[in-house]
Amino acid sequence: MKKFVSVFLLFAMGLSFAGCSSSSSDDTFVVGFDAEFPPMGFIDDDGSYTGFDLDLAEEAASRMGKTFVAQPIAWDSKDQELASGNIDCIWNGFTISGRESSYEWTEAYMENDQVVVVMSDSDIASLSDLSGKTVVVQKDSSGLAALEESAELTNSFAELIQVDTYLNAMMELESGAVDAIVMDEIVARYEISTSGKDMKVLDEAVAGEEYGVGFLLGNTELRDEVQKTLEEMAADGTMAEISNKWFGADVTIIGK
Repeated sequence: MKKFVSVFLLFAMGLSFAGCSSSSSDDTFVVGFDAEFPPMGFIDDDGSYTGFDLDLAEEAASRMGKTFVAQPIAWDSKDQELASGNIDCIWNGFTISGRESSYEWTEAYMENDQVVVVMSDSDIASLSDLSGKTVVVQKDSSGLAALEESAELTNSFAELIQVDTYLNAMMELESGAVDAIVMDEIVARYEISTSGKDMKVLDEAVAGEEYGVGFLLGNTELRDEVQKTLEEMAADGTMAEISNKWFGADVTIIGK
């Protein structure tokens, strides 16, 4: 009986290890993204995931011979998702500045600013006008990081509120619960233009930044493969084509 149990356990362990081996050789490319971050990644009217970054990622996956999987994540849980292996990378308007040593990064493929969004009839016209105002920002975002680096500006606010998504932030602004949002310019201008929201972007930016694709520290092999693929996409015009689809111009910077 003991011999039978031992043989059974060894057999079960073998199946377990075989399963692990199969998983580690999986040819999927799982991209973590914020599903409420248009135009970089979001849910389309038909319920599908779409966006500029997702189009780039899907094309990259195809060229690498991998099956593309768009995996929506809670933005403030992105590090846990990456560390657990639930996703292969974070690709969603992901700012390099301030995170240089926290991830393996591709080279920047796009530039962006952190800007202030207010209602069109607001008397806020510059950063100095935010003194005594209530400002909202997304949790664990580049906007929050920019404000943390600008202590004098942030300390002048009456209150800084953090919400889960920028779509919620825009709802707070429309309702009059807050006076301004600090957020990505790319996202702000896209959302205002496509939704017709009665909002405007201030000319004065809080901070400049660059977008890259972030991988778990040590995963240089996949990072290098994606970097090489992005360079190929830039060289043959595919990256510019995808950019024109979403922005009406080539706003990418790889190879330029």
